[in-house]
Amino acid sequence: MSEIVTAGMVVIGDEILSGRTKDRNIGHLADMMTAIGIDLKEVRIVADDQPFIVEAVNALRARNAYVFTTGGIGPTHDDITADAVAAAFGLPCDYDPAAYRLLEEHYAKRGIEFSEARKRMARMPKGAMHIANPISVAPGFQIGNVYVMAGVPAIFQAMLDSVIPTLKTGAKLISAAIPSPHPEGTIGGPLSEIQEAHPETIIGSYPKYQDGSFWTEIVVRSRSEEALKAAKAAIEEMLEDLLKRN
Repeated sequence: MSEIVTAGMVVIGDEILSGRTKDRNIGHLADMMTAIGIDLKEVRIVADDQPFIVEAVNALRARNAYVFTTGGIGPTHDDITADAVAAAFGLPCDYDPAAYRLLEEHYAKRGIEFSEARKRMARMPKGAMHIANPISVAPGFQIGNVYVMAGVPAIFQAMLDSVIPTLKTGAKLISAAIPSPHPEGTIGGPLSEIQEAHPETIIGSYPKYQDGSFWTEIVVRSRSEEALKAAKAAIEEMLEDLLKRN
């Protein structure tokens, strides 16, 4: 079986925590990681506060193959992600010459002043590699196993598209959904026993409401098709037994 590869995510921004901005990047990253066989294990949302960012980045990069950050690499005074990530790695943060030239040429072509605020977007930890930004030019960057990207969803998605082909991927989870007419309270005990008997699977139950009635969707996930089929058969047998009793 292929190696299991894991990832973490740090979402940075006071605007997310205050509710002024609704995050749209977590779900997209989760979808993309699942599709390529990487387990997104944890997501932290932190304020524009350097110690918080440093702690989150260092914690997640120590126990995951990859860490993705969003937000805080713009031109304003509270965009401190580059400095915080540099601090997490113990590196200086300064203008990257290639990023500086890229932005300088971009604003010159548009006849817009390359102000001190805009120059901030060229700052990154020493030795970082660029992540291309095909939408607004200002690059993200990679340092170690940490990928630092914009918070604007369209830009984040474009940056992620360029990063994904470079990632090492693992065994993909496959899944099966089984509808149950029984509520969670009825199937909870038997499901726990089935989960214990099938440790290579992950079994979840999700209450549903449709057309005026409640039901439960049971989802089985595994990296082994054989294990998935065995657990699915056990759940279907359990559901049939419950129906016979009622």
